[in-house]
Amino acid sequence: MRFAIIGSGFVANFYLTALKHYPELECAALSDLVPERASRLAGKFGINRVETLSSILDDPQIPLVLNLTNPRSHFEISKACLLAGKHVYSEKPLAMAMDEATELVTLAESKGLRLSSAPCNFLSESAQTLAKAVREQLAGPARLVYAEMDDGMVHQMRYDQWVNDLGVPWPYKDEFEVGCTMEHAGYSLTWLAGIFGPAERVTAFSSCLIPDKGTEQPLDVNAPDFSVACIQFASGVVARLTCSIIAPHDHTVRVFADNGTLSVKDTWHYDSPVYRTQRMTIRRRTFETPWRRKVSLLRGGASKIQDTGAARMDFLRGVADMVAAIQENRPHRLSARFCLHVNELTLAISNAFDTGSYRLTTSFDPVEPMPWA
Repeated sequence: MRFAIIGSGFVANFYLTALKHYPELECAALSDLVPERASRLAGKFGINRVETLSSILDDPQIPLVLNLTNPRSHFEISKACLLAGKHVYSEKPLAMAMDEATELVTLAESKGLRLSSAPCNFLSESAQTLAKAVREQLAGPARLVYAEMDDGMVHQMRYDQWVNDLGVPWPYKDEFEVGCTMEHAGYSLTWLAGIFGPAERVTAFSSCLIPDKGTEQPLDVNAPDFSVACIQFASGVVARLTCSIIAPHDHTVRVFADNGTLSVKDTWHYDSPVYRTQRMTIRRRTFETPWRRKVSLLRGGASKIQDTGAARMDFLRGVADMVAAIQENRPHRLSARFCLHVNELTLAISNAFDTGSYRLTTSFDPVEPMPWA
């Protein structure tokens, strides 16, 4: 299937790097608000056409569009593509507001088009192995999940020097203004929803701890740089998710079950090992053994995993699954309704910055330390 990419910025390079592993996919055209950027990307990957958005929408030979624009442009671009009769795979989030995301899903369904959204890391070897281990109750029935999506104190790093292979800089101003929850929580939420099903309730708190981030250009929006959420799933499982660019790097997932724990070190690494520890009781004491056993990792697309520095991902896996689903006339795994649910969870957590916190009405004076403290 031929596709076009709208938005030739920082992340587009990662998608096209994976293209060599998918002979069934062809990038027919690139577009960007900065044509020179699209031309540079086209030159690297041997793509002949750099077009305007309108010319891509008018081309009947391009049935699929990858929307890799700024998150605040996702709704507008995706809607235009759907109205033009194109299938759409969008970078995360699906939209920055729930009514917009719902409109996109309704529009796609009414026109018989496919709509999906990144991240696609639930299709990774690690996630699929963990999902199978949970289904088969390898450690017993799952009860509780701790998921972390922390990336360290980014504002203290040299983020202004982060560039991809083509020298395109990481769009730090946009990233900070959108917020780490909208940008990154999906990497954990897709695992949680994919494994444990729809959520029923979420209680969240979010905050902006470092307002200015030390950027050369002042930020127009102080988005949350920390959030924590407790999620109740219809299956009965409860999950706690933290997301920040403050706490030390931690992308772990731990599933606590009746007979032990299943854990994965990094949800960004498609082949991160899955471990199982057992719980035992000796006399009156119950504890987990210190020995971990690896769960045999399922193998599907390991040869297609990209080493992108901070992550080992295949950015095209979700696109490839959607294309295969179209050709096989089956539902695609990261369906529009699944992505809409993840979008709703993400917004609920991020928007707790404005709506989800309770302001205490009492206070007290500082407590003096003990004389010896």
